[in-house]
Order: sequence, then C-alpha cells, then structure tokens
Amino acid sequence: MEPINRTGVSEFFLKGFSGYPVLELLLFPLCSAMYLVTLMGNTAIVLVSVLDSRLHTPMYFFLGNLSILDICYTSSFVPLMLVHLLSSQKTISFTACAIQMCLSLATGSTECLLLTIMAYDRFLAICRPLRYPVLMNRHLCFLLAGSAWVLCLLKSVTETVIAMRLPFCSQHIVRHFTCEILAVLKLACGDTSISEAFLLVGSILLVPLPLALICLSYVRILATILRVPSAAGRRKAFSTCSAHLAVVLLFYGTVTFMYMKPKSKEAHISDEVCTVLYAIVTPMLNPVIYSLRNKEVKNAARKVWGSRQACR
Repeated sequence: MEPINRTGVSEFFLKGFSGYPVLELLLFPLCSAMYLVTLMGNTAIVLVSVLDSRLHTPMYFFLGNLSILDICYTSSFVPLMLVHLLSSQKTISFTACAIQMCLSLATGSTECLLLTIMAYDRFLAICRPLRYPVLMNRHLCFLLAGSAWVLCLLKSVTETVIAMRLPFCSQHIVRHFTCEILAVLKLACGDTSISEAFLLVGSILLVPLPLALICLSYVRILATILRVPSAAGRRKAFSTCSAHLAVVLLFYGTVTFMYMKPKSKEAHISDEVCTVLYAIVTPMLNPVIYSLRNKEVKNAARKVWGSRQACR
C-alpha cells in the first residue's frame, strides 16, 4: 500500500507562523542554532561510542541509537521549517508531506520504545550484575533495537497510508509548521474514525505502557540501590542511570506538555512557538545530559579528541 492521492490536492500549505514576519525572523536564528547543536552533539555521541572501544557496551549501543534517532527526527522537519521561516512560499508536495509525516511518527514512536529498552538495560545492569553480560548480550541488543525501529516504521507507514488516502476536498492549509498527522486529518472531509482509532491504539501502546515499564524498572533499581551498604556504592550505582532518567523525564515531560495540556477553542501563536521549541530542545539536550552526567562519555571524548590532535 502507498498513499495514493485521489483528492486532487497536489500540495499543502504549511501555515506555521504566517502573518508573524517578525516572529519568523526571531525564530530562524534560534532554531538554526539549536538544530546545529543537535546535529553536532548527537553526531559526537555516535562517533565517540564507535571510536572508543571502552564504550562498546549495551548502554552506549542504545545511546548511539538514541542519538541517530534524534538526528533523524529533527532532520525530518527542521530544514524545511527553516526555509519556510524565510520564504513566503510555504508549500510542501503531497508525497513530501506523507514522507515527513511517516518519519516524524516513526522516530517519535521508536524513541518511546528505545527509552524503555534502555531502562530494561539499566535494570539488568544494577539488579542482575553477575548475569548482565549473559542476559544483555550482543545478539539481544541488536534484536531489541532492530525490533523497535522496524515495528515503529511499519506502524507509522500504516498510519500515514490510512491518513493520506482520505479525501481532502481541495482543502490544503495545514495549521501547523509540519505535516503533523492530527493537523492533516482536520482537512479530511471523509470518515477519519479508522485513522483516529489506529492513532489511539498506537498512543496507548507507545506512551502509557512504556512509561509504566520504565517506572517499574526504576522502582526495582531504586530498591536495589537502597540495599547497597555504602554511600559511595549507592552513588556509583545511581550515576549509571541518572542520565537516562533525566532524558526520560525530559522526553515524557515535553510529551505531556504538548499533548496533555487543555486545548483552547482558538489556536494561540504562543502554543505553536512552544511546540517548535520543545520539539527541537529535547533532541538538543539529550547529548548534553549524557555528556554532563557521564564521566565515561567525557573521558572518551577527550581521548578521541586527543588522538585526532596527535595525528595532526
């Protein structure tokens, strides 16, 4: 199946911040800087994880996947959004809209599962330390990460195809800065119940359920840490998962802010600005959190940088 356009709509107009030229000029350098930091920070995490053999562990394998995911997520909408901020021609083709929608859904969904897998990894490392190398072996790491990417991609392709096959009755103004699926569905003049049902099931499976599993993992982790007799031991055990816990709080905090807040009848431009900033800030802060909270990452970065300077 593919999103065949049967509606006569060849392109969509992404309204975004149209009508606020001053705001667009302010957002362009801010979003450009944050996107650049996101690319540099996450690329650095991936390179360090690959180049330093001391980081060839399950924890950093999953962290590398998370960084690649953040690069893909922001790259799915930020470059076009930056172009639209400086242009009066804010259109996107039907096919490009479908691709952007699918990538956004896939990366967001995969991050939910990946954060859950990382919590499970920390649970095994702290609560089952002697069996950890056997339980979280290389094969299982690839299986868990690969399954998350593939399953979420299939789910997102299905949701995108169902949404984009709806009739749009020549309406083409999307009141959003990207081809966000809920904003696009508002343009449909056909029955959207099937699409909405898929989204509801997907959101339940990929938000509350993973969050519950993460919470359960950390309850067990906390119980194990509290049984450690020495304060130094407790501090060392908690430091191995504090960065991941901070990323989880940041990710689910922003999701709650964007999607669980009371909806007003009229859209406010401040809500759109907050949505843009939160969508870019989270991927930008992930590598910062792991760099500041993790001595191994900082030491590995210094080692890689030092070896590059020596080669020169």
